[in-house]
Amino acid sequence: MGQRITIDPITRIEGHLRIDCEVDGGKVTDAWASGTMWRGVEQILLGRDPRDAWAITQRFCGVCTTVHAIASVRTVENALGLEIPKNAQYIRNLIVIAHALHDHIVHFYHLHALDWVDVVSALKADPKRTSELAQSISSWPNSSPGYFRDIQNRLKKFVESGQLGPFANGYWGNPAYKLPAEANLMAVTHYLEALDFQKEIVKIHTIFGGKNPHPNWLVGGVPCPINVNDVGAVGAINMERLNQVRYIAERAREFHEQVYIPDLLAIGGFYKDWLYGGGLSGKSMLSYGDIPRRANDTSAANLLLPRGAIINGDLSKIHSVDIKDPEQVQEFVTHSWYKYADETKGLHPWDGVTEPNYALGPNHKGTKTRWEALDESAKYSWIKAPRWRGHAMEVGPLSRMVLGYLQPKEFPWIRETIDGVLKKLDVPVTALFSTLGRTAARAIESLYCCDQQLAAVDQLVANIKAGDTATANVEKWEPSTWPKECKGAGFTEAPRGALGHWVKIRDGKIENYQCVVPTTWNGSPRDAKGQIGAFEASLMNTPLAKADQPLEILRTIHSFDPCLACSTHVMSPEGAELAQVTVR
Repeated sequence: MGQRITIDPITRIEGHLRIDCEVDGGKVTDAWASGTMWRGVEQILLGRDPRDAWAITQRFCGVCTTVHAIASVRTVENALGLEIPKNAQYIRNLIVIAHALHDHIVHFYHLHALDWVDVVSALKADPKRTSELAQSISSWPNSSPGYFRDIQNRLKKFVESGQLGPFANGYWGNPAYKLPAEANLMAVTHYLEALDFQKEIVKIHTIFGGKNPHPNWLVGGVPCPINVNDVGAVGAINMERLNQVRYIAERAREFHEQVYIPDLLAIGGFYKDWLYGGGLSGKSMLSYGDIPRRANDTSAANLLLPRGAIINGDLSKIHSVDIKDPEQVQEFVTHSWYKYADETKGLHPWDGVTEPNYALGPNHKGTKTRWEALDESAKYSWIKAPRWRGHAMEVGPLSRMVLGYLQPKEFPWIRETIDGVLKKLDVPVTALFSTLGRTAARAIESLYCCDQQLAAVDQLVANIKAGDTATANVEKWEPSTWPKECKGAGFTEAPRGALGHWVKIRDGKIENYQCVVPTTWNGSPRDAKGQIGAFEASLMNTPLAKADQPLEILRTIHSFDPCLACSTHVMSPEGAELAQVTVR
């Protein structure tokens, strides 16, 4: 029997996640992922006007905002048989892509990079050599020795004051860190630059949706009128606003080309042998697809982000995906704190039940509110266990990019770019199925989305120039035009993966509403067959340099960019303990 390691909660994510691992011989031999707080948004939606559902689901958290809104409006539109104007589709694409770019940049630099970058080590760097390194990989102008020296001095003041700010509570000095001091200083500098730049990207949300992080949406289109020729109409889209959107999109492309991608390659070059964390990747992967080329066409061929599923490790066959099919998406609660009439069977979301059943197993240690050890043989998570045709699946950028890689005719840019990155790092294609591969796939996807954002701006401008200024279809706005009963399903590809919403409407009100979110797919507990989820699978055989500093576990879990707020909700009193690592 090896050591038992508990990290509760995992930090640098949204929401509350607990990871338990068995470690033997310096490697993880078993793992359990627990969402530790109840989510009840579906209950809040019951009996409400379906046209308002987007505003409530968008408040799952402060990160996964836009994606829940777009999934919700698509779900209600699908139920009511509503089609949207071309302009509405282009604007929606721009908002969704801006959300993805912002999310990917923030994740890489502010949530995940510190698993690879030793901040304190940057104090030992030679700013001149850092400048030489930076200029060797990119033409980014902020690369002078003096610039890096100034950043280093700022960092030194942080450390000497004992107030590390955003860099507090790191495992600095851990032997799992491999970057030289100069690379660490460059990465810390770009951390600060990205912190400043990320606020520019989401101005697109404010332009089209009035605000961020919770922009306004509309069932039947978008809530912003187009008025390019005249002044007035507060909130209207004119040429000045469209030019601003293009400028932001161009700056985003520049930042990716000159900072994000070069940093990925530079950092990845020192870790290219760290090919752990594959888990379900390459074996069971799922994507719903997103970014429609044309309005009102949800077919796979119309989506710029690929749709499909891979099961049983067979990369030669991509299975079609239909979220309305009751045989495909099902949620199980065998090890989840929910109650079903028959917990050996899964439920399709249209028939989903959100009834809490917080019951700790007989081998649980501690109290109901302060756990010492969970009983994983019983229920141990507030996250349900979704399965696609009975299979646990990984979702996210890696799934999307692998599906694109396997379809070179449909997605040539994805295939060519991935091959280029693999060649640059001098690693085989199998390296994709790892923590490093998951991180690289997110960056590649982000660069891909930059091009799609610029294309969407051009499509919107061209359509307006052709004389089309419609942004909403209000033909079925009034409930009196709706059928007595109807149901619908909507999807998107959130930055973290496949997101689906399902609704049943009766007499103009929501009768049932269910969401299956990306981190529910990835962070699921065991199911009735004992199949483990993507988080749990990814930790198997991970080596640990120091058990009391489980940096490697954080590295792999962070590579998924977990958003537990979408899966569970937590509130904590001021001053409560934020994190604890226990080794037994």
